[in-house]
Amino acid sequence: MTTIEEFQKLDIRIGTVISAESFPEARKPSIKLRIDFGEELGIKKSSAQLTKRYTPEILIGRQVVAVVNFPPRRIAGFKSEILVIGGVQEEGDVVLLKPDETVENGTPIA
Repeated sequence: MTTIEEFQKLDIRIGTVISAESFPEARKPSIKLRIDFGEELGIKKSSAQLTKRYTPEILIGRQVVAVVNFPPRRIAGFKSEILVIGGVQEEGDVVLLKPDETVENGTPIA
């Protein structure tokens, strides 16, 4: 079990995908994303394994939920700064989380 204090250490925010492109260099099928998290955090990059349900074209303009305070990771030479989160039906099958209504980029999740 975890504690509420451990959960509160995560900085989870809503952002809008401003660009997306296939990432064939990644070991597992992925898409490179640039996501706008508003004035405070700016634009962050992520490599996300979303190819089973999503194409780059349909991700642009979509709001997503992401953990924004993990250390960056290098994936096939690409700096992935945040972790986009979703429901995992099975390995490689991610369903993105999103708000019911459009909210301001950078809105925290609590």
